[in-house]
Amino acid sequence: MTFALDNGLVGPSRKRLFACVVYEALLLFGVLFIAGYLFDTLTQSHSGLTLRHQRQAWLTLVLGVYFVWFWTHGGQTLAMKTWHIKLVNSAGNPLGMTTAVIRFALALFLTPTGLSFVYSWIDRQGQFPHDRLLDTRLVISQPTRRGVESVLRSESEHAENSSSPT
Repeated sequence: MTFALDNGLVGPSRKRLFACVVYEALLLFGVLFIAGYLFDTLTQSHSGLTLRHQRQAWLTLVLGVYFVWFWTHGGQTLAMKTWHIKLVNSAGNPLGMTTAVIRFALALFLTPTGLSFVYSWIDRQGQFPHDRLLDTRLVISQPTRRGVESVLRSESEHAENSSSPT
């Protein structure tokens, strides 16, 4: 079940979001493994408890850079590209740096607690609380022949646009 959003954009189903999250976790395992390896190599730490707080800060920074970079440069992480999900603002445009950083910070605290997932079941459009607060949207993107992603709009808006003369 997809969700029609206020501006005619189409939101992804929960099944697609869940699949994207699982795939994202798989990809992040590799990213965090390499980042942890670099940290341990550069600091010569031989135990996971050595420099524990610095390691956590480093891995959080790596996660932040990963998500903010992809959200501001195309609106899609690698998993989001695979599942044709795109993060846009309410006008359908890519996020700015400030919005992406704030979204990451909010998601960092809301997602592990499960609050954002529970909230998405209550929200009429299936949005997460950090998306609702920042006026951002997860939408379905549609690949074109040249590989450029376009945002999928509801059928009624698509019909209106195609019937108007250009």
